[in-house]
Amino acid sequence: MSTPLFSLEERLQQLRAQGVHSVLAQFTDILGQARGKLVPLAHVQQLIDEGAGFSGPSIWGTGLPRMGPRSEYFGRIEAHSLQALPWWPGVARAVCSGYAGGQALDTCSRQVLASVLRALKARGWTAWVGIEPEFFVFDKDRADGLKPADPSDVQAKPSYDLAVMQRQAAWLESLRSQLQALDFQLLQIDHEDANGQWEVNYGFDEMLAAADRYMLFKMTAQAVTEQHGMVFSGMPKPLAHAPGSGLHFHLSLTDAQGRAVLADASGRHGLSLQGQQFVAGLLHHAPALAAVCAPSVNSYKRLAASQSQSGTTWSPNLMAWGDNNRTALVRSVAGRVEWRLPDPSANIYAALAATLSAGLLGIDGAMTPPAPMDVDLYDMPVAQQQQHQLRRLPADLGQALQAFGQDHALRQAMGSAFSEVYGAVKQQEWQEWQAAVTDWETRRYGAWC
Repeated sequence: MSTPLFSLEERLQQLRAQGVHSVLAQFTDILGQARGKLVPLAHVQQLIDEGAGFSGPSIWGTGLPRMGPRSEYFGRIEAHSLQALPWWPGVARAVCSGYAGGQALDTCSRQVLASVLRALKARGWTAWVGIEPEFFVFDKDRADGLKPADPSDVQAKPSYDLAVMQRQAAWLESLRSQLQALDFQLLQIDHEDANGQWEVNYGFDEMLAAADRYMLFKMTAQAVTEQHGMVFSGMPKPLAHAPGSGLHFHLSLTDAQGRAVLADASGRHGLSLQGQQFVAGLLHHAPALAAVCAPSVNSYKRLAASQSQSGTTWSPNLMAWGDNNRTALVRSVAGRVEWRLPDPSANIYAALAATLSAGLLGIDGAMTPPAPMDVDLYDMPVAQQQQHQLRRLPADLGQALQAFGQDHALRQAMGSAFSEVYGAVKQQEWQEWQAAVTDWETRRYGAWC
């Protein structure tokens, strides 16, 4: 999805003709949440040159002080991203990159990904990614816990349920029309493997543009779902008995001539030597990558890979790769690499930066991947897993953060400043979880201990 060429004045004329009066200067905090403020359209040039100002310490993960010249976070908009929001009349969204003291902010996740991609461009390579969002749509009334918005969505194996799609036709049509109005190249929408769960597929793009577009997808899906009286949820594992939601990355690289770097039809499972090294890098750094790609306490409920109501979870827990093998952490398919670890709680920019960095470390280190596992890993006995020396992913966020803290090569490749702040923010989250008393504990122990 290439961005059409335009002059700023032409774009502003288009926006005025659409009735746009304000710009939503939108950035992404370290937790992956969209943030921003409204600024009159007349101030666009200032937003480009200086940025919209925000109190740095008020934003998760900037690492900025409470006073001094670097206490202010400035979100400089990317002019090419100016786009009228069909679900917010009069408002155009523009993506921001973080600055402080007149310099690019090294704790801004978008700047981190941009930096990794500049280093890749110096090799003459371009990174491409197709992102596959999965999510739940719940009833707005949470008095009795999370429930699918459609009370008749109760099939034991609800994948591709057409009856639910027909009942939800009004919401689906709103979602489709709003996304297409925002130039998404929609490929398919389907009911996923859990009650209340959906997946939307759209065209791949250059990595930074794809990350920006994913944030726009989330904002749009949340707004449209809210307008229909329902709740959009990217929680990785909201229902204990059902599969969770992933955010799979389909990764490929091209050289300066547009040739595929990772693919080779004559290579093992369609991958070139560098493609196999890329896979080796992902598997080698997988424990640390879990802290960035599966960054919530709840993420590890999804990765527990146990039986569910629908018969399986479709989530990986063994660090293995295989040809078109959805039970493996890395799936080789059609000459590209599908990375199945990420979930929707991830900061998309950080997760992509970490994933790409790990793959490149595999290429630079000429790493050799283990033998591919072309079997159903969910059915593999533990003794056989040990025979193949298959490692398991971290069991919880605490183990993942420990691995992230010890993976100096990955932290350096992502940027030490960002890695330090990110680790501290997530460590605080883990400590808060450890101190929390859950409903399960009170139900189990409250009356008889």
